[in-house]
Amino acid sequence: MRQVRGGFTLIEVLVAMAITAVIAVLAYVSLSTVIVGVDSVRREADQINTLNRAFQVLARDIRQVVDRPILDEFGSREAALEGGPLARQMLALTRAGWHNTVDLPRSSLQRVAYYLEEDRLIRASWSVLDRSGSSEPREVTLLEGVESFDLQFLDDISALRINQGIELDRRLWLDNWLADISQPNVVIELPAALTIRLDITDWGQIERTYVLPPL
Repeated sequence: MRQVRGGFTLIEVLVAMAITAVIAVLAYVSLSTVIVGVDSVRREADQINTLNRAFQVLARDIRQVVDRPILDEFGSREAALEGGPLARQMLALTRAGWHNTVDLPRSSLQRVAYYLEEDRLIRASWSVLDRSGSSEPREVTLLEGVESFDLQFLDDISALRINQGIELDRRLWLDNWLADISQPNVVIELPAALTIRLDITDWGQIERTYVLPPL
């Protein structure tokens, strides 16, 4: 009797290797797709969190605005809130609620300003209200990838109108909120409302409107 030995032919081995290779490639592609998707979702979540934090800081400052003009480092008076392309900073205001956790001998009021530097939205704050030549701001980057930073101001809340129930009627809004420069040291009162509009890379235009607290 001839003894038959079991085994695989060369063709069978090659076919098995080809199938294994195809399965490995498919598994790698699937895993790579999942990893890229997870990284993309994580980046978007981080961007959303950063965006939300920036608007939370803006909203906190605006909603705590107080009617307290200041003296700048040149001895000129600045209104409690100023802003627009013609202002020194795009938005500057005096806010309350500056926490004093270590009980320093200072006011609970704080002067803050927002402006665009290259593609970064900067928040500057001063340790004193009435500044001297040596007063330096503390600057923090709130957002990056900001293409434009625009504001509009409304002087009378009764003029706040909605067009067709969809968007605000902008005809009575102002691009700048500044005192009359022909009257030195005369400051302007607080606006009734303001709108902040940011154009952000990969996100487009984001707009927020805030009604300021009554005096």
